[in-house]
Amino acid sequence: MKSLRWFIALLLVCQHMMAQVNTKALDAVMQDRFPAGAPGAVVIVAKDGEVLYHKAFGLANLEQQLPMTTTAVFRIGSNTKQFTAAGILRLAEEGKLSLDDEITKFIKDYPTQGQHITIRHLLTHTSGVRNYTGMAKFTPDVRRKDLTPAELVAFFSNEPMDFTPGTRFLYDNSGYVLLGYIIELVTGKPYARYIREQFFTPLGMSHSFYDSAQTIIPGRVGGYKQGKDGYLNADYLSMQLPYAAGSLLSTTTDLLRWYEAVMNDRVISKQSREKAQASYVLPDGHLTGYGYGWETGRVQDYPSVKHSGSINGFQSFTLYLPDQHIFVAILSNNESIGDLDKPSAEMAAITMGKPYQTDEKFQREKTLSRCTGVYKTAGGERVVALQDGQLYWYARGGGKRRLMPLGGDRFRLAQTLVTMQFAGDSVAVSSTGLPETGIRIGAAPAPLKKAVVTVETMQAYCGHYLFPDKMDFEVVLEEGKLYGQVGQDRKELLPAARNRYYAKDLDAELVFNEDAKGKVVSVTKRQNSVAEGKRVE
Repeated sequence: MKSLRWFIALLLVCQHMMAQVNTKALDAVMQDRFPAGAPGAVVIVAKDGEVLYHKAFGLANLEQQLPMTTTAVFRIGSNTKQFTAAGILRLAEEGKLSLDDEITKFIKDYPTQGQHITIRHLLTHTSGVRNYTGMAKFTPDVRRKDLTPAELVAFFSNEPMDFTPGTRFLYDNSGYVLLGYIIELVTGKPYARYIREQFFTPLGMSHSFYDSAQTIIPGRVGGYKQGKDGYLNADYLSMQLPYAAGSLLSTTTDLLRWYEAVMNDRVISKQSREKAQASYVLPDGHLTGYGYGWETGRVQDYPSVKHSGSINGFQSFTLYLPDQHIFVAILSNNESIGDLDKPSAEMAAITMGKPYQTDEKFQREKTLSRCTGVYKTAGGERVVALQDGQLYWYARGGGKRRLMPLGGDRFRLAQTLVTMQFAGDSVAVSSTGLPETGIRIGAAPAPLKKAVVTVETMQAYCGHYLFPDKMDFEVVLEEGKLYGQVGQDRKELLPAARNRYYAKDLDAELVFNEDAKGKVVSVTKRQNSVAEGKRVE
């Protein structure tokens, strides 16, 4: 009877905590992305270590139509990096290495090509070591091989350096492979054993593991990807290959245990944690937005630490707001679902009572035009231009995103949590990452306006066009709309004139060319460069 009373009391406490958050709003964030009958996800939201919201969505197994459960075990991909970084920092605190040690102190035969590569460079993705997962020789056949850590290091060690160590930031899985190997060389233990003994077992993370295809792991779910005609099982990947950069498995509750321990300085010292969770500064003063195993960001202008994970069959995201002590984790068995930064930030904002504003307000074209122009930002030049009476933001030749009015000269970038405040010749860009400012350096292109063209006219442009680079460009008409298609990539084309069209969501223009008899013989494409495709059908 005593245990029953304890259980009832615990249930009432949980119900009270759940009532403190807008569960309907949190449900809406997840239900839009993870419908029933598709690969699913588990999400947990906690404050001060107390679980406010913990739910499962979709399916854990498509073949057997098994529903997802909150105890499901997922690959967490690059969220592994924070465990690797913590392992290195703990060894540094024990005096077994220094972050300024060159890696050749431990991997004595590593070919540094005359460069000085330190452990700190590896932690901050500033080493210049070539990223092995982006190499052409990292083929599907290679991805099936169970390489040892030494063999994996040898796979990329002789590749040319991408840049002088310490001068740039470039996300790099190879750096974290090297860190895992250094852990093994320093401790004399396999990486998986070290992580288990140092973190998983002491913290009670009983559902966290180093992934293995052979090991029976209770609760492990299957991973999927989106195919042309539906979902497919994820491509096989030997989990020896992600290694210290991405081979761990975990659950949402175990990750909450981990973050609570980290943020309460029970994993590494406060000094180490603060360094790990602060943006690294390059010699030129540029903030990279990454520390040691953690990214830095913002949610509604409050600082956050976070990390994403993307690996065959899975996506993961962890987020912590230090000021509010709010934790969010989303783990999914759908690799095609995309980055989970946006829904994680949305849920954190809802939990703190400051949900992101999504209401669109009408504004006239004359008012919008004062925001147009070419802006220089840290990420390169960006264009703000009018299209059919609405503002769009894009890089030249790249995809366009609509700017949704939030009132005055403030906007939200469609399908994101990025907000922009225009003032004079500048724009302040706020997102879940580093804030930045854009300076207007030129005028925007002339506004694009949709012209009226008959269906019969558009039908005449349908067919295949072959470009000099052998690209097959197909033009199709469906339900009165014209589309341009390359492979599975399809873009809607809007008429600016009878034979001139612009892509609705891409900075590209098409002009259909006719011969003396009015027959369409080619199409000229303008997208950063100009190319002509000959009609072949």
